[in-house]
Amino acid sequence: MPALQRVGLFGGTFDPVHIGHLVAATHARDHLALDRTLLVVAPDPWQKHGQVVAPAAVRHEMVAAAVADLDGLEASRIELDRDGPTYTIDTVDALQRDASVDIVLVVGADVAATIDTWHRADELRDRVTLGVVTRDGNEHVAPDGWRMRHVPMPRVDVSATDVRARVANGGTVDVLVPSAALRVLRAHALYTRS
Repeated sequence: MPALQRVGLFGGTFDPVHIGHLVAATHARDHLALDRTLLVVAPDPWQKHGQVVAPAAVRHEMVAAAVADLDGLEASRIELDRDGPTYTIDTVDALQRDASVDIVLVVGADVAATIDTWHRADELRDRVTLGVVTRDGNEHVAPDGWRMRHVPMPRVDVSATDVRARVANGGTVDVLVPSAALRVLRAHALYTRS
């Protein structure tokens, strides 16, 4: 029987990917002893329908560039390559076809607080462990009935909304966006005012 592989799922729009995402992903990888951490690019998440700016393929390209040199982190197209609406439970279904996969769903404390509203949340609760990323010693949220691990990380005050606004206003995002991802962002002229 193959050894159990611990796989982290860290989903998002990554519009664009920034250092806050990478700090959370690497802290989860190390703190939870994950063999692989998949940064799963969401095509058009139901929580942000109509708010996503960059095309999904380009967002994936940025994530792939950002994690290319980071051991254990991988950009994933698993939700982009699926037809129709996609939900986290569908991704878990696909990954758990191999019984030797233990999945840790990496989320922020804000997301953990609302995770019971997700599609097929009861089923998801039975099949994953939550890796809840918190900052500055904030207490972690423990939704009822979920297996959960706390992932502390330093505070990084950056958001994709802020990055997009800086780019639109001609400001710098050097260092906020990993240089390889920034090259993709610039090559596609993303977030600039027309």
